[in-house]
Amino acid sequence: MQSLEGQFLVAMPDMEDERFQESVILVVGHSDEGAMGLVVNHELPNLRFADVLDELDLGDPDSVIRLPDAIRQRAVMRGGPVEKGRGFVLHSSDYKSGNTYAVTSGVSLTATLDVLKAMAFGPAPRSSLFVLGCCGWSAGQLEDELAGNGWLTVPFSRELLFETPVERRYDAALASLNITRATLSPDAGHA
Repeated sequence: MQSLEGQFLVAMPDMEDERFQESVILVVGHSDEGAMGLVVNHELPNLRFADVLDELDLGDPDSVIRLPDAIRQRAVMRGGPVEKGRGFVLHSSDYKSGNTYAVTSGVSLTATLDVLKAMAFGPAPRSSLFVLGCCGWSAGQLEDELAGNGWLTVPFSRELLFETPVERRYDAALASLNITRATLSPDAGHA
C-alpha cells in the first residue's frame, strides 16, 4: 500500500456525499489500518476563532477582546463529519509542542490547547489553519473510494494550504493537475 499521508484528496464532481462535495482534504494519516484527513476549504459559518477562545476559556475575556481583528476574526474550518467538536491545527513546523505530529515537510498537526493559546497570544506558528472535526476511513475504505473514482490525489502544496484563499482552494487544487471544473469528467477509465 502506498501511503497518501501529506497529499490532498480532491472530490470528483459527482461526489454523492454532500458533506464532501467540492472538498479539498489534507490526508494527515494513512496506513493499512485506515486514514484520517482534514477538509481545508470549507469554513464554518458564524464561527470565528475568538468564539472558540471564549468557549474554551483560553484567556481572560478582556485579553480576547483586545486581540487584533486578524486573530479574532480568523476562520474556523469544517474539518469533517467525525468528532465535530474536536479541534486540530495544521501549522508550519516552526511551532512544536510535546503533542505535535509532523504530517509532511514543513507542516505539522497539533490537537492540544497549547497551540490555540500560541495562535492567540504568541509565539504563534508562522502559518496555521484551525479546523473542527475530521474525516476518517476504515481499513481499505479510502482505497476503495479512490478505485471508484471518488477522489483525485494532488501532491502537497504549502501555498494551497496556507496562502490560497479558502474559496479558491478547490479550483487551485484542480489547476495544479492542469484541469478545470469544465474539463473534469465525472467518468474515469482504468488502464
